[in-house]
Amino acid sequence: MELKTKIHAEDGRPDLLITREFDLPVQLLFKAYEDAELFEQWMNTKVVKLESRKHGSWAFETSNAEGQVVFKANGTIHDFVPDKKIVRTFEIENAPFDVQLEFLDFERLTDDTSKLTIHSIYRSAALRDQMLKLPFNQGLNMAHNRLQDIVNKLK
Repeated sequence: MELKTKIHAEDGRPDLLITREFDLPVQLLFKAYEDAELFEQWMNTKVVKLESRKHGSWAFETSNAEGQVVFKANGTIHDFVPDKKIVRTFEIENAPFDVQLEFLDFERLTDDTSKLTIHSIYRSAALRDQMLKLPFNQGLNMAHNRLQDIVNKLK
């Protein structure tokens, strides 16, 4: 089955491009990224902090069935334009990955459809390639599928 979330990574480059079209108005797609309660639902993670504004910051953590935290990530929001874009850093704590810079662009396609483009930049092509060895694409696709299903109920 073809994944709806597409990841394009050119050999030798330290970046990747993620794209996904949603059957959601751009305002609802953006809300899924700015609203902590919605974000927790579709990402299946706890939002420790989400300051949805320019110069804000964020922190997420995921626990296993026993309640042990198994994943922590955080960053700074450098730019925030409602329904248009978010520019942020993304850092996974206690992992061999360096901080990455992400440009999230939200595009209105029609009144009922929109497109998300994420341009992620890593310190090196080697670090980017290391990230791509994880089940990154499948996990992101599953999360975006949940986003579509959960936010669709808000229409």
